[in-house]
Amino acid sequence: MDLSSLLSELTKGLQAFTLGNAIMIAVGGLLIALAVIKEYEPILLLPIGFGCILANIPLTGMTTENGLFGILYAAGISTELFPLLIFVGVGAMIDFSPLLAQPRMVLLGAAGQFGIFAVLILATLLGFPLNEAASIGVIGAIDGPTSIYVASILAPSMLAPIAVAAYSYMSLVPIIQPPLMRLLTTKKERRIRMEYTPRPVTRRARVLFPILVTLVVGLLVPAATPLISMLMLGNLLKESLVVDRLSKSAQNEIANITTLLLGITIGSTMSASSFLNWTTIQILILGLLAFSLDTVAGLLFGKLMAVVSGGKINPLIGAAGISAFPMAGRMAAQIAQDEDYNNFILMHAMGANTAGQLGSVMAGGVLLTLVVSLMG
Repeated sequence: MDLSSLLSELTKGLQAFTLGNAIMIAVGGLLIALAVIKEYEPILLLPIGFGCILANIPLTGMTTENGLFGILYAAGISTELFPLLIFVGVGAMIDFSPLLAQPRMVLLGAAGQFGIFAVLILATLLGFPLNEAASIGVIGAIDGPTSIYVASILAPSMLAPIAVAAYSYMSLVPIIQPPLMRLLTTKKERRIRMEYTPRPVTRRARVLFPILVTLVVGLLVPAATPLISMLMLGNLLKESLVVDRLSKSAQNEIANITTLLLGITIGSTMSASSFLNWTTIQILILGLLAFSLDTVAGLLFGKLMAVVSGGKINPLIGAAGISAFPMAGRMAAQIAQDEDYNNFILMHAMGANTAGQLGSVMAGGVLLTLVVSLMG
C-alpha cells in the first residue's frame, strides 16, 4: 500500500464526518454539560449525551446490527426489557402511603394526564399518524420509561427524540413548572396551609395495594399490565419487609445498571440523519406543550378542589399530579414554602405525585389499547 492510500485509509473517518455529526456531537456535549454543571438529572442525561457523541463518530460500527449498541437496542429496547426493569426499581423506591392516606389525590393524578390526550389530538391535526401522535403525547407524562415503552411499540423510528424529550423535560421540572404555578395561582392560594392528619396506613394495606392495583389495572387496561406489574412488583418487594436484599438490589444495582444501559443506548440512536429534521423539532415542541398542559390542568383542578373544600386545599399540589417523581412533588412544596416558610404541603404533594405515577402508566396503557384497536 503506497503512502497516499495509507493516508486515505487513515482519514476515512474524517472524510465521512459531516456538519450534522458536528451538530449532534455538540448536542451530546450540551446534555453532558447540563448533567455535570447544572446537575440536571445526571444519571440520565450524562449517558444519553455520551451515547449521542459515540453515535456521530463515523465508521465505528457500534450502531450496526451486530455492534455494541445494535445488540443493546435489540436486547433491551425492542423487547421493552430496559424500561420494565427500571420500573421495578422505581416501584421499590416509591412510598404510596401518602396516597393511601389521602385517596382523593387520585383525582389530581388523573387531571395531570390531560395534556397527553390534548396533544395527541393536536398532533393528528398536524398530520401525524395516530400511532406517532400517541407516542408524542405520552411525553407529557414526564415519565421516561413509559414514554420509551409506548414509543418502542407504536413508533420505533421516533424513539430517540421522544426519549430525549421525556428525560430532558423531567430534568427541567424546576425551570418549567414554577412560572406556571405562579401564573395560575394567587399568593393567597399558595399560602393555604393543609392539615396533615391522615388515616394510619397498615402494613397489610401497603402489601395488598400493589397486588390489587396490578389486578385492577390488568383487567381494565391489559396493555398497561407489563408496566404496572413491574412497578407494583418493586413496591411489593419494598413493603413486604421480608426480601430486603431484593428490594435494595432493585433500588440500586438493577435500577442503576439498567439506567446506564438504557441511557447510552437511547443516546446512540441520536444520529444526525435521524435526529436533525423538522419532525424532531415538532416532537420537542409538542412534548413541551403536553408537559405544560398537564401542569396547567393539574393546577386548575387543584383550584377547583380548593373552592369545593372551602379553601382547605392548596392548588399547588395539582402541579404534582404528573409522573415526574419525586421532583414535581418537591417543587410544589418548595413554591408553597417560598410564600410561607412554615407552610408544609410535601406529604400532600407526594400523594398527588404518586397518583400521577400511576396515572401515567394507565394513560400509556389506554393509548396502546386505543391505537392498536383503531389501527387494527
